[in-house]
Amino acid sequence: MKVSLCLIIFFQLFAGPLSAKAAPLTTAAFGRNLDPAAATQSWLETVPAEKRARSDAYFEGGYWLILWNFLLSAAICLFLLGSGLSARLRDFAGRGARSGFVQPTLYALLYVVIVSLLSFPLDVYANYFREHAYGLARQDFGGWFREQLIRLTIALIASAIIFPILYAVFRRAPRSWWLWGTAVGCVFLAIGMLIAPVFIAPLFNTYKPVADPVISQPILDMARANQIPVRQVFEVDESRQSNRVSANVSGLFGTARIALNDNLLRECTLPEIRAVMAHEMGHYVLDHSFKLLLYSTLLLAGAFAFSRLLFDRLLRRWGARWRVHGIADPAGFPLLSLLFSAYFFLLTPISNTAVRVTEREADAFGLNTAREADGFAKVALKLGQYRKLAPGPVEEFIFFDHPSGRARIRMAMDWKGATLPAGDAGPPLGPAR
Repeated sequence: MKVSLCLIIFFQLFAGPLSAKAAPLTTAAFGRNLDPAAATQSWLETVPAEKRARSDAYFEGGYWLILWNFLLSAAICLFLLGSGLSARLRDFAGRGARSGFVQPTLYALLYVVIVSLLSFPLDVYANYFREHAYGLARQDFGGWFREQLIRLTIALIASAIIFPILYAVFRRAPRSWWLWGTAVGCVFLAIGMLIAPVFIAPLFNTYKPVADPVISQPILDMARANQIPVRQVFEVDESRQSNRVSANVSGLFGTARIALNDNLLRECTLPEIRAVMAHEMGHYVLDHSFKLLLYSTLLLAGAFAFSRLLFDRLLRRWGARWRVHGIADPAGFPLLSLLFSAYFFLLTPISNTAVRVTEREADAFGLNTAREADGFAKVALKLGQYRKLAPGPVEEFIFFDHPSGRARIRMAMDWKGATLPAGDAGPPLGPAR
């Protein structure tokens, strides 16, 4: 659900259990005598200092990766423009197809391959070597590389569909292209959200029903109580790739599916699993997919407006040198991609906040549904294997697209200390007289 990442990719087209010193609080501590601040600190102190330092280093390194990814993207775009390679790709595509619909398609295929090759060194460092260095990945290089080829194939197919439609809009609406571009982008984002869980996710992992009713039945009971139309809980073999715990309730328009990965099944207790799945159900029940689509559309409109403001100005100064003739010229796509990258880089805190707000709403829903405050706290610590547990407030605002572990544990302890027992209204009354 990371909005900025999804949008940048679209427009550039391209945990083992933590050892604990002791369970700091149990249900015996439940009630008004609980001090949420002290309880939160008690939970955080169960994580050894060396593990905290390691997870902090991993997560803080991700801050630099945001910068390096932006700088690399900008450098690639400027190289394609400044060297004239983008114009040559357009000319080559034009010789291969006279149709104004086919030319952008051929350009897109060449563009995606070149950008993927130029981006590969940083990709292999960030997503393979670095993950292995921190003990978060299990896949060998051959398996990892095969999955990158699958992603490249998906990007090629997507670009072959999106580019010609986008540039047809640009040709037919030379003044309002940014508004129509937003509409096209919104449609494809919605399509992606619809088909990804059903058609794309199974390309990378195997889904099978959870066989143990001790696990599946409590999850299905929560789903039924919250009007989620599912009859099975699926297990995903993500342990092939990493040791992270994860789950999701995904799908739109009758394609809902509950899935949890095998790491979650192996490394978490039933209360922890219930806490995680109730959180994921919160995303579904609270319509977060639609809310994030709305947020994405607003950010997308801003990106197009930002590009509309600067694109022509930059072309007036350097367009002749780049041999780019206007917004409808596919050779100008690196400039559009550069503007989008700069926009979303600058708006990282805003896009992260949009996602973080929905995550916090799902946390509250999960606590009220599963009623597993301690299980929720334990999962927050497990996620702390690769997320900084206790950032500063500015740091959390800028870089966190989920609430920090400390914030999540504090919410659970606030809930635990404040929640009152359910009342009993007695049996139903007889018919009214």
